[in-house]
Amino acid sequence: MDFFKPKIRTRFAPSPTGYVHLGSLRSALFEYLFAKKNKGTFFLRIEDTDQSREVEGATADLLKVLKWAGIRPDEGVMLDSKGEASEKGKFGPYTQSKRLDIYQKHAHELVKNGSAYYCFCTPERLNALRRQQEDLKKPTRYDGLCKRLPAEEIKKKFDRGDKFVIRMRMPENTDIEFTDMIRGKIKVNSGELDEQVLLKADGFPTYHLAHVVDDHLMKTTHVIRGEEWLPSTPKHLVLFGYFGWTPPQYAHLPLILNPDKSKLSKRQGDVAVEDYRDKGYLPEALINYVALLGWNPGTEQEIFSLPELVRNFSFDKVHKAGAVFDIRKLDWMNGEYIKKLPAKEFLRLAMPFLERSIGSIEDRALAEKVLLLEQERISKLSEAGENASFFFSEPEYDSGLLVWKKSDKSAAAANLKLLEEELSGYSDWSAANLEKSLLGFIKDRGLSNGAALWPLRVSLTGLEKSPPPFQVAAILGKAETLGRIRKAIGKIS
Repeated sequence: MDFFKPKIRTRFAPSPTGYVHLGSLRSALFEYLFAKKNKGTFFLRIEDTDQSREVEGATADLLKVLKWAGIRPDEGVMLDSKGEASEKGKFGPYTQSKRLDIYQKHAHELVKNGSAYYCFCTPERLNALRRQQEDLKKPTRYDGLCKRLPAEEIKKKFDRGDKFVIRMRMPENTDIEFTDMIRGKIKVNSGELDEQVLLKADGFPTYHLAHVVDDHLMKTTHVIRGEEWLPSTPKHLVLFGYFGWTPPQYAHLPLILNPDKSKLSKRQGDVAVEDYRDKGYLPEALINYVALLGWNPGTEQEIFSLPELVRNFSFDKVHKAGAVFDIRKLDWMNGEYIKKLPAKEFLRLAMPFLERSIGSIEDRALAEKVLLLEQERISKLSEAGENASFFFSEPEYDSGLLVWKKSDKSAAAANLKLLEEELSGYSDWSAANLEKSLLGFIKDRGLSNGAALWPLRVSLTGLEKSPPPFQVAAILGKAETLGRIRKAIGKIS
């Protein structure tokens, strides 16, 4: 009966080694969605046992990124009121470097019951062994030398103070079977597996031991992680068996790929969530897009709020094949989210990006008009100010840019003079009236839209691509618009 099923508990367990990778964000998202859909608990554990790679402040930064993305843990490591990392929950500590005595106790228990052994091999011997195996084109793995050491030899080494690690003892010729929630049934023979180090010489655990011990003690029911951990899963299941514990269910997510099908990496573009945040991607859009990397809802719907993702998510719709990261699709999706923002919220979010591009803003009313014009055009907030400087200062441009296609400078100057005379008589300076009246004037004079509007656009913006000249003129105002047209005529005459 469902009444007796354990409550779903998923965890995000990152290492504090720097930025948050898009793949890590997807893992956290899927873990969050699965827990929330099943009314379970999503907690965060920090795996910082590799002290040499830890980056100061990375844990707090990671938590801030998750908060920005809307993925907040129910327990574990979380942000306190001061924006610093703290812990909440009854299964702590949730930071692995604070749990060393727990790992050491369990590692030595395995040695006592014969499921693990002390290994005294030096790094030099292990490197030589690896090179020899590579030369013979054999799998690189430990050869089990220390597994055969007699008790008196082990005692001598301890008495001498020799350094040691603890390795797991792999059962001989045993099939290890499990069902992955994405990939189905998997079977591996123990003969294919290395006898992994569980406890390092410095007393810190490897991922393999820490994962098994922590996910048992923290009552994790489902482990959702990248497919790079799939080869390690049989080792983890053996360890769960050695301890007599029931393992969690596993789901191994497909890789996120570059368009050329290589693994997503910084060499071909941004992979850090922070980069997308800082470029003005909205968290809702990024989460929506990342959810679709490997998961298909089975419908034509592409735009999902976080609550909608919770309702629709299931692992039977997660693909095995790698998911291609398409920046154009993300840009489109982000643009759709930007368009739907209420004006007040858009202005709040976009104003810092405009200030970053043009500097201090003295005329805030003008800035707000500019931003609201850009809201329908941009795919990310950072674009709000990229081509908007002409609103705040007169543009510099080459006079040749004023000439439309096969036209010439004299024709461009003549058309600008006609437009200046026409515009001088307008009292209604709204974009709608400017568009209606000017298009009518151009038609009545037998001009082409391109020949007339191209030099007008360039005279106002100095750009080949910009918002329509009617909207630009409406924001600049009558006096500024006519002044720029006159300067363009002077430049080209």
